[in-house]
Order: sequence, then C-alpha cells, then structure tokens
Amino acid sequence: MDTIVVGVDGSSCAHAALEFAAGEAALRGARLRVVCAWDIPPAIYAGGFAPGFDQETLDAFRDNAETIVRTELAEAKRLQPSIEVEACTSEGPAAGVLLAEARDASLIVVGNRGRGGFASLLLGSVSQHVVHHAPCPVLVVRESA
Repeated sequence: MDTIVVGVDGSSCAHAALEFAAGEAALRGARLRVVCAWDIPPAIYAGGFAPGFDQETLDAFRDNAETIVRTELAEAKRLQPSIEVEACTSEGPAAGVLLAEARDASLIVVGNRGRGGFASLLLGSVSQHVVHHAPCPVLVVRESA
C-alpha cells in the first residue's frame, strides 16, 4: 500500500495540506501518515542565556505536537472515513522529521507556509527544504483565500 505523508503544525496552511492529502489518499487507496515535529525553538538559546529545560517544559512541547496530530488525524478520518490513517510525532527539526517519515512514501504534502515568522515569503523554510531533499514527489498546498 502506498503511503502519503502530510506535515501538520496547527497552521491553516497545514490544515489545507491535510485536506488535500486525505482526498489524495482516498483516490489512491493509500495510507495517510500525519506527521508533526516538535523541538525547542533556537531563539530560546540565543546568546547562551537560556536556563536548562526541565522535563515539564519538554513534555509540554511534545504534548502540544501530539494534540495537533490527534486533532488532524480525527479531521482526516472525518473527511475521508475509508482511509487508513496513522499519526507520528517526533522531536527534531520539522523538515528533517518529514523527510525521515517519507523514506517509504509515494508523496509528501506540505503547506506553503507554517507557523514561522516571515508571512511575506511565498514558501516557508520547511516546505522549501522538503521540496529540495525529498525522496519522492512533493505537493505544496496554498491556503485557500
């Protein structure tokens, strides 16, 4: 069975990517793998002044990613009840996690913009990195106006 990987981060662009990926999985009879990465934002470490993180803080980042992935997994099943869906949360940079989860995929679907800072860019850094390094075709979905 083919696998389609979709990256989610709680943004509206990622939700649009999920909607497309669920429909594509239904058309292809493919499994949908919903992926959300989490890591500690590098800005926190800027200048080396950040205190160490306790387990509670790390758990909060992971829990947030798991909440996002559960919500989007339920939405995929609501949109396309016939598809097989699996969820994955992993610690690490989003692009690297998506590429690792797509090793056996036939397609990766990402939104053109995530939750990052520069809204004026046409393509976010994660989607750009995935497009350039993917082991399979990549579809970049723009959010509907």
